Amino acid sequence: MPPVYAALVHHPVVDRTGRVIAAALTNLDLHDLARLARTYGMGGVYVVTPLEDQQEFARRIVSHWTTGPGAEHIPDRRTAMQLVQVVGTIADAVADVEARDGRRPRVTASGARALPGAVRHADWRDLRPAAPQLLLFGTAWGLAPEVFAAADCVLQPIAGTDAYNHLSVRSAAAILIDRLLGVPASDRAY
Repeated sequence: MPPVYAALVHHPVVDRTGRVIAAALTNLDLHDLARLARTYGMGGVYVVTPLEDQQEFARRIVSHWTTGPGAEHIPDRRTAMQLVQVVGTIADAVADVEARDGRRPRVTASGARALPGAVRHADWRDLRPAAPQLLLFGTAWGLAPEVFAAADCVLQPIAGTDAYNHLSVRSAAAILIDRLLGVPASDRAY
């Protein structure tokens, strides 16, 4: 199967009022998405932000764990953090996947809001085309409307047990990636 990539999108995302913003990076998000990508054999993780200070912050974190003291201290973290690449836009991530894999990736947007035409997780998995995939995860209050409009596919939101639906991006990404790429429970050897 062609590789699947994740993009941790910090812009364009929305704040609680729906205004398009650029959100700040968190160290924990980078670590957790890198470890998630490594665990599920993904092609890589893109950190998407146009803010130069945030790009530098992300590169410092990655460098610490790939070539700095962290690389020797926790070698397993190095292999995960080597999957992280910092880019300015979603289009940059798409272009990089295309350069790596020779085909434009199918871009799939995820979010907490139900949108018309959204694809069930099982259907995404079953209908996955033979092309690289780029899964978009929004920070702050989620991806901006224009991201959903431009995506090739939109996933249905994760349904909890009540109306509360405000997972951290780390939690949402872990649930979705397991549903999309994980070994079905019926096939697991315990």
